[in-house]
Amino acid sequence: MKCACPVQRSPTVRCSPAFRPRPRAGRPGSGSLPGDCVTHEAQEAVITTAIKPASWSYAEEFVAEDEIVESARARAREVGVVPVGSGAGAALRFLASVLDARAVVEIGTGTGVSGLWLLRGMRADGVLTTVDIETEHQRLARQTFTDAGIPAQRARTISGAALEVLPRLTDGHYDLVFCDGDKREYDAYLAEALRLLRPGGVVVFDNALWHDRVADPAQRDEETVAIRELGRVVAESEGLISVLLPVGDGLLAAKKVWVPEA
Repeated sequence: MKCACPVQRSPTVRCSPAFRPRPRAGRPGSGSLPGDCVTHEAQEAVITTAIKPASWSYAEEFVAEDEIVESARARAREVGVVPVGSGAGAALRFLASVLDARAVVEIGTGTGVSGLWLLRGMRADGVLTTVDIETEHQRLARQTFTDAGIPAQRARTISGAALEVLPRLTDGHYDLVFCDGDKREYDAYLAEALRLLRPGGVVVFDNALWHDRVADPAQRDEETVAIRELGRVVAESEGLISVLLPVGDGLLAAKKVWVPEA
């Protein structure tokens, strides 16, 4: 069979033997590549090649952080908080911007790193409602927001346990819910988020890969099992369109699909 590629052959463009696909049952001769044409199987081999550490670091640091975020990270280290990385922060800002978010809920305030990324992606009149059980963390977050020039009315901090605070928030009012709290409560956060989100809104969970533990079936600790089960539920839900983004420690995002009433 002759190659039907509509491109001019070049001595510098050819299929490497390393990418030649293995023969498959019922497809005689599928293990060879005629001419210089790259087949679908060869493309798959390239696509599934593991990302090199240098490329991973480049992607993580693609959007630079300013001194305000760096200062918030320093405060996080002082109080033992692990905030999202710059890659995950940039993804949150992107999602808030794409949604033109006016109202966002954050579970897990920390020192304001993720909150500031979200606020910078939201509308100029958007309001972030951020919940944390540690009042000191919220004080530090407010300092971060002030340093960034965020008006006080745009960041509403609520102290308390997430599952006690969330039921008090308005149904269907929010564009985005970001969850970075107790991993064992992620399933309950999902239920609350779906109630809070408008149709078309997005829920995002941090640590969806949980230090490479979620992908390892041998890891059965309580937090890993909870995150793994959350991923299964989200992926199988007909009312959600989901994606697992390999940024930072993993971001699981899902759009709430609008379902017309019968």
